[in-house]
Formats: sequence, C-alpha cells, structure tokens
Amino acid sequence: MLGPLRESLGSFLARGYLPHFFAIAGFILAFFLVARLLSEKRAPANTFAWLLGIILMPYVGVPLYLLIGGRKLRRIAGQKSRLVATLPGAGAGSKPLAPAVADTVVAAGGGPPVGGNRLRLTVTGEDDFAELEQHIRRARHQIHITTFILGRDETGRRLVQLLSERAAAGVKVRLLVDAFGSFFASRGFVDPLRRAGGEVGRFMPVLPLGSRTSANLRNHRKIAIFDHTTALIDGRNLAREYMGAAPYRKRWRDLGAVIEGPAAALLNEVFIADWCFATRQHPDALHAEIPAHVVEPRGSGALQVVPSGPDVPGDPLYEGIIAMIQEAERSIWIVTPYFIPDDVLLRSLIVKARAGREVTLVLPARSNHPVTDFARRFYTRELRRAGGRILLYPRVMLHAKAMIVDDRVALIGSANFDLRSLFVNFEIGVLAHSAAEIGAIKAWAGDLMRQCAEEPVEPAGRGRILGSLVEELSRLLAPLL
Repeated sequence: MLGPLRESLGSFLARGYLPHFFAIAGFILAFFLVARLLSEKRAPANTFAWLLGIILMPYVGVPLYLLIGGRKLRRIAGQKSRLVATLPGAGAGSKPLAPAVADTVVAAGGGPPVGGNRLRLTVTGEDDFAELEQHIRRARHQIHITTFILGRDETGRRLVQLLSERAAAGVKVRLLVDAFGSFFASRGFVDPLRRAGGEVGRFMPVLPLGSRTSANLRNHRKIAIFDHTTALIDGRNLAREYMGAAPYRKRWRDLGAVIEGPAAALLNEVFIADWCFATRQHPDALHAEIPAHVVEPRGSGALQVVPSGPDVPGDPLYEGIIAMIQEAERSIWIVTPYFIPDDVLLRSLIVKARAGREVTLVLPARSNHPVTDFARRFYTRELRRAGGRILLYPRVMLHAKAMIVDDRVALIGSANFDLRSLFVNFEIGVLAHSAAEIGAIKAWAGDLMRQCAEEPVEPAGRGRILGSLVEELSRLLAPLL
C-alpha cells in the first residue's frame, strides 16, 4: 500500500514538480493576501509598502504579512463585549461645544459624550505616581490596571508590591499587560501579585503565535480604574522613565488625567472587554461585581470615551481627529512624540494652515526613536511651508499626547499621531467637550509651548544629500513602524 505511494512521491520529486507546486501555491496565497490588503481601510502609503513587499519580495513579504500585517480582526470585534457600553442611569452629556466632532465619533462607532464628570490633569511623573499609589491604597473593592510596559525597575517593583498588598487585603486586583511591551515583566516578575490572590493577564502573547492573534497588534492603552468610579487615563507606562515616587533626571515629559464619574465607568467597560478577551473569562462575572451607584455624577464635565483599534469596526479616534481639524475656526494645537500622519491628516492640516488658522505642532527635539525623527522631517517641512508652526521641546523626551481645537474640544489619551497608533494599535482617547476641562488642557499645552523653540530650517549643502537619502528611507519604513 505504501510502496506505490512512495514511488509516486519519488517520481513527483524527481521530475522537479515540487518547485512548481510551491510557486503556484505561493502565487495563490499572495493573490489572496493582496485582495485582503486592498479590502482593509489602510493609509495609502501603508498599503503601498505592503504591496511592494508581497509582490516584489514574496518569500519575505508573504510570511511577514501573515505574522504582523493584520490591521482589523473581525473575530475580535465580534467576540469582545461592546467597548462603549450604554450605562443605565448615565444620562446624556451636556451639549458639546463642537457637536459635529462628537457626532462624527458616534457615527464611526464610538459612544456619545456623557456628563457628570470631574477631570484633573497629572502633569509630572511624580504626581502621576502619587495619584496611582494613593488610589491603590484607598481602593476597597476593585483595582483594574492595563498598561503597555511594566518596567522591571523600582517603579514596577513598587507597584507590584502595592497591588500585592491590596490583593492580600481582599481587594479584587486585575493587572493586564501587553505581552510584547511587558515581555520581561509578565511572568515571574509579577508572581508576588499572583501569590497574594491578584490576577495577571497577558494580552496577545507573541510566542507561540495563536490563531486569534497577530504579533503586530499591540495593546497600547493605559488605564487604571478603582472601585469602578475613578479612573486614571495616561500616556505614561508603568516604568521609571515615565513615573516614580522620586524625581528622575531622565524622566520623560508626559500627560495623564484623573477622571471621576460616568466616564470612569465607561473606561472600566473597555478594560473588561480587553481582560475577558485576553483571559477568556466571561464578562458577566466581572459585571456582577459592579454596584448600581457607579454612574452617579461627580462633576459637571462632559467627556467622550473613544477606544480605537483592531477590535473596533470603524476608526472613531482617527475620524474624530479629522473632524476636529475640519471644525477649527481659529487654532489647532497638537502635542505628540511622533508625527507620521497619513495623507488625509497631513493635507487637512496643510489646508487649515493655508486658510490662516493657527496650526501648531509640538514635538520632542529628539525622540527615543531616531528613525521616526528622520521620517517626520518631510511632514513638518510641508506643514511649515503651508504656514504651520513647528515647536521642539528641548529638555527631555516629550511623550505627551494632546490635541486642542479653538476653545471647543480637546483630546488626551494613549494614541500618538502616527500610522501605528491611528490604524494598528489598541488605543484609548478621551474627548473633553466642556469649557473647564478644555481650558485646563489648553493651559497645560500653552505652558509647554513657552518652553519650546522653533524648529530650525534645514540649510542646503552637501550634508543635505545624505540627509535626504536617510529621510526618504525612513519615510519608506514609516508605514510599518
């Protein structure tokens, strides 16, 4: 029985059919990957970069796309509980000062603004750590924390110790870390928390690759919720570079906020959806822990919670940003560590600058990723030529993310102004729709801008040729960063 099969296989190999078989199979696979790529809502530059890789270098491009190329996971969107749930008793938000922005976010799949909130900014890493420690100590029922990076340093060790103490005291503690960003701190480093009765989840393990995952899709959200009623939303990770009990000379400049009220309960819903997807627990068990009073008003602020990523059918954060630009009547201020926009975002800013609006972009003088600094040069040069203003923060790495339009709407959260944050990562944003909250964010940005210097115009010369080559190479790689 096996003899004829071996002979047939030997004849197949001897005649050289195997290379042809692999060539045909590779062509068919590449065809379907190109069709899938074109069906996804991607930035044109990103699509073009992947097409070149798949068509011109299929032996590299095809396996690389299978490993990290996916942008939206329809099964995730279907399996996860709804990210912006409707909370009974939350009530409608106060009337937004920029209703078109709020409506655009809702139409793209986000939730509506909710009123009754109080928002307070944390502008230093020491303040942010103090808030986090204070709320961990005060929590009586539940602590939910999600982060991209948990550092194996004094900040990370201190937080694991604090969380372990509260878990041992009977508080329900859940810590969700991204399996890639916290690769070296997601196992034995957090064992003290597990031994104390806390739970630790790893979001999308990179190895081994599971059928539900892509190594490219990372959870970049930074949220902490305490007793279902108070939340910290941040650009900061849980590591020494971002926060700590004591000052640190190389600490990055960043921004976070403490939120109390119904918006905190909505942020908890985002955590529950992420946690249950990562751990395969059922959301009903976590919802059963939530008391009825969590949506009681704590202030007068109107906030709109906007999750974005592969688990959201549309792109509400990105479309909200475009709507903010289009609605600008006087000024657009953007603070971001990385600036690698798609064509629509860049062109929208250029049009507003040429129309006489004040378009100001605040960036670090040098970021922690030199390739993104080279890649941004083309975009900042085009924006400056249109009349935009480019400011560079000179002191330390600027990692804050914020956007303020006129005095009518502001955005803070975890998303950078680059293709990865806007189209690939799991991200979280909060839109402020009321005057007091917008004013606080604008005052912070104004103080930051006074510490910056104008981006210098690059002189022409021999060095410019090499610089142009590096810049173009960086731009080519930018869609994959």
